[in-house]
Amino acid sequence: MVKMRDGIHLSTDIYFTGQLNKPRPTILIRTVYNKNNTFSWNPVWQQLVDQDYAVVIQDIRGRYESEGNYNIGRGRREDGIDTLDWITKQPWSNGKVGLSGCSYLGEAQVVLEATNHPALVVGQPQSAASGYYRPGRAWQSFSGGAFELGQTAGWFASNGSKVFHGPNLTGEERSQWFNSRQSKKFDMLPEFDFKQYLKNLMTLPTINILERSGAYPSDYKKWISANPDDNYFQTMDLVKSNDSVSVPNLFFDTWYDYGARETLMMAEQFRKYGKTELAKAHQYVVIGPGTHCNFPTQDEELSAGQRPLKNTTQSFEKIQIDWFNYWLKGENNSAIKRPFLTYYVLGENRWRSAEQWPLPNTNYQKWYLSKISKANSRLGGGQLSRSKPSAAVLSDSFIYDPANPIPSLGGHTCCTGSDKEAGAYDQSTIELRNDVLVYTSAALKQGIEVTGLIKAHLFVSSSAKDTDFTVKLVDVYPDGKAYNVQEGVLRMRYRDSLESPTLMKPDKVYEIEVDLNATSNYFSKGHQIRVEISSSNFPRIERNLNTGESNHLGTYFIEAKNTVWLSDEKASYIELPVIIRD
Repeated sequence: MVKMRDGIHLSTDIYFTGQLNKPRPTILIRTVYNKNNTFSWNPVWQQLVDQDYAVVIQDIRGRYESEGNYNIGRGRREDGIDTLDWITKQPWSNGKVGLSGCSYLGEAQVVLEATNHPALVVGQPQSAASGYYRPGRAWQSFSGGAFELGQTAGWFASNGSKVFHGPNLTGEERSQWFNSRQSKKFDMLPEFDFKQYLKNLMTLPTINILERSGAYPSDYKKWISANPDDNYFQTMDLVKSNDSVSVPNLFFDTWYDYGARETLMMAEQFRKYGKTELAKAHQYVVIGPGTHCNFPTQDEELSAGQRPLKNTTQSFEKIQIDWFNYWLKGENNSAIKRPFLTYYVLGENRWRSAEQWPLPNTNYQKWYLSKISKANSRLGGGQLSRSKPSAAVLSDSFIYDPANPIPSLGGHTCCTGSDKEAGAYDQSTIELRNDVLVYTSAALKQGIEVTGLIKAHLFVSSSAKDTDFTVKLVDVYPDGKAYNVQEGVLRMRYRDSLESPTLMKPDKVYEIEVDLNATSNYFSKGHQIRVEISSSNFPRIERNLNTGESNHLGTYFIEAKNTVWLSDEKASYIELPVIIRD
């Protein structure tokens, strides 16, 4: 039980082989998910123990065996500093510490790195984007001002509890109890009925979903009640744009995870503003084709939905071990003989590399939405081309009914509890709905690589005071299967400011930009590029009730007639970062 500066003790396990008094490098892992179930998550940690490292795993404040109150994103730097101070005083420590772990464990890494503690030597953050504060994207809980309901509520339902049952003991007595036989039969957190929660997702109001489902108290209500760039999020203990670090990092992420773009932003920031020349010179990123924390060493281990992919693997275990051995043991290996960015090109099934992000040879192309007849569903006449529409007045409309939202199918998320929550899936059935506008290019005469940031520039109007516009980029194969590549959303009340919402004037035309974040996809010869536009993506995105009231408090909804304008003066398009190849 490691004592923090305020007297709170954090439960901490130490794994090593050999003599207690032999100094060795340490790998620190700070977790929210119960340290007792963590060691097996990454086979590399056992290998590091076998190679004479100490691996330290700690329950963060207020979680499982640790004392204190659990408040997400608060006070983590102080606890991390105190833990590092404690490690360096131990007889088994040589004072050199590396950081490891994925998801929240990766988030804990980058936040701790921002303290620039002298014991820190190296980091290896995996899927750590939730540790970076991008305005309006705190913890990846909002997209375009719309609340990421499936991911955020799903995480809070299963992992957000502030309540843990345990002995009324502190310090050494608490440690002894948790090391006793009787503690092994003690359930600190009784199982939550997640299936009941999933059944409640369609019920209103959304602010009470977890409460109605019998979940333990958490910060969920604070989360869903705040504006996307609220002071509540701005003051969280996340890496900010003015933070710099003094250690090298090797980031892992995936294109179908929720934060590949933020990972790249963080790596570029550390590279540009590192406190040391060493840190500036040694920030690297590997982005694979999978989903959250999925880094396969064999193709059959890949989790990326139904899209046919191959050549998906890297030697992720060896890369990690070489990385730590290079920086913590001075081993002469190839750990730093790599480009800044190694990325997988979806569709081409090939790994490529680059020395900067965005890629220097990017040609930003406008692909315009047009039609020969109504674009409602893929059976309509929606078209996508490089030519700007010449008609004076042209538009497509659909009715968005919150009682019958477009179902989420794959995508860029995690933690929702669905078996098809993330990855690439055939969208063609969804595209038969009349409340989905579908714009498709002609079959490509030659393949193109799209790698970088994607934006949709739209002219829109609505009969409602507030609504959402969703955009999905799709790769259509010659056999008709339509695989989602990226997606985005804009909640119209946040079109001008993520801090101060402004309602729409019904039927007024607004010029908006929908952020689809980043990807790398090769649209092969004979394939078609497709754009879907609608107003829902549920349960990934909280339904907009169209009333203009606070969505999280709403108990009723109205239908909205939503329109996308395509004319010459109101030309809507998607901007694709096309890579020019020699």
